[in-house]
Amino acid sequence: MSEARTLWEEGHEPGRQVVALGLALALTVVVFDISIGGGVGLVFDLAFVAVCLAVALLVRPEDFFTVGVLPPLIMLVVFALLAVSRPVTIANREDGVVQAVVTGLSHHAVALGVGYAVCLVCLAIRDRFARG
Repeated sequence: MSEARTLWEEGHEPGRQVVALGLALALTVVVFDISIGGGVGLVFDLAFVAVCLAVALLVRPEDFFTVGVLPPLIMLVVFALLAVSRPVTIANREDGVVQAVVTGLSHHAVALGVGYAVCLVCLAIRDRFARG
């Protein structure tokens, strides 16, 4: 009889798939948030933290580094796409692309920090559990 697996042992997805999933989830949330509020707001922030936790729990141990650097990259890519396509959702109408990205990142810095911290703490716990 095998032992019951814990939450920390469940992650088994390859890093590439987790990256694609994290980006797809973040873009889906952005579309939803823009459709209900006209811009990127609190819904995106809360969902971003949840996405960071989800990718940290789903990835296999061999790909921890990939997910460990993922949260800032997801947010950067999402805001770069928005800055090119709909900059008014993250910045002022007269802002250029680079300024829109910087504005979006600065307005959502708390969510980025919390999401990144949650991701790294989860990966550290999983690593410690796997080694112990």
